[in-house]
Amino acid sequence: MPNITALRTIRLPERPKLIWVEIETEDGLTGLGETFRGAQAVEAVLHEQIAPALLGRPAQNVTAISHELLNPYVGFDSSGAEVRAASAVDIALWDLAGQRSGIPLYVALGGAMREQVPVYNTCAGYDFNTSLGGRRAIVADDRSKGPYDDQIAFMRDAGVLAESLLSEGYSAMKIWPFDDFAQGNAHHISLSDLKTGLEPFRRIRAAVGDRIEIMCELHSLWGTHAATRICNALADYQVLWVEDPIAKMDNLSAVADLRRQTRAPLCGGENLAGAKRFRDMLAADAVDFVMLDLTWCGGLSEARKIAALAETHARPLAPHDCTGPVALMAGLHLALHAPTAIFQEVVRASLATWYPQLVDRLPEIRDGVALAPTDPGLGTALLPDVHRTDGAVIRESGTPRHKSRT
Repeated sequence: MPNITALRTIRLPERPKLIWVEIETEDGLTGLGETFRGAQAVEAVLHEQIAPALLGRPAQNVTAISHELLNPYVGFDSSGAEVRAASAVDIALWDLAGQRSGIPLYVALGGAMREQVPVYNTCAGYDFNTSLGGRRAIVADDRSKGPYDDQIAFMRDAGVLAESLLSEGYSAMKIWPFDDFAQGNAHHISLSDLKTGLEPFRRIRAAVGDRIEIMCELHSLWGTHAATRICNALADYQVLWVEDPIAKMDNLSAVADLRRQTRAPLCGGENLAGAKRFRDMLAADAVDFVMLDLTWCGGLSEARKIAALAETHARPLAPHDCTGPVALMAGLHLALHAPTAIFQEVVRASLATWYPQLVDRLPEIRDGVALAPTDPGLGTALLPDVHRTDGAVIRESGTPRHKSRT
């Protein structure tokens, strides 16, 4: 079995929340992983804690390595730097396993339940959530940066946006017009603010009727009283789900209590890590839809367990991506394989602009569905120019085959 010889991390100045991991092995292969948020802290964990334990080990022992990295003496129930680092390593090891066997990852996981996966568009802009500042707030003098500046679009005329998405084959969209109202008082929303937040949903239904599914993202901003008022009002617009409605989504009793009080289906889980937390969430009957992020939850090794839990509880599954191209590819492989998967999230603004500047292949999307990749492993790799980017921060542990620019 080929041993691991090197671990490399790459950070770029224009995407400061993202970090990529490349793992090299004796047989000349390179596996790719990624994670998002706290990139500098993740980098330190990878080189100071994980690399010394990883170098020289057989790369095929994915399960043993993943179990070791996710079961430290001091446990981590949410997706801290340790879990995000472990997630990136796990994805890279699965990428290596698929490449070595000459099969795509969804085949390595046990094969496909489906040959294509419906996608929904998260209506973000071109640089949504990638800078070091907070989330983008749309103000009166904001101007659209292009045809896919969808966050401005849903705040200005969500009906026109829905028509645009339908014309490209999308059958579902996700928006978040309530975020600004949570600032300062997350435990109450006035009837006036509630009406304003509902306006995009009204416009969508007026423009396209029931031809498109709508999801509402609440970004874990609200207390249960305000979230209940929002969710019940959204139910009148037949939203598919309300996502992460309350602060501290790991407060499972509070989430379950909210679910009992609201008529709108709830979605959650992207910020949780490890199969145990998802087991607890499902046992509490807290959500109608399970969302997970493979770069946060522990990688593919944990994600397939979470998918099995969703199946045993008869809950639909939807992998998250509003972060980076590797998260998208990994999520797609899981969605092709997992029995209850119903959607893969995409951001068309990212697909049209900066994702192709980073990786050599992305999912093929036709008429609102992502087709199964055919290349071995993840089916994507960083473009060579990424390593040569001005200001790139590259660190290497072990003995890399080719010395990268630092």
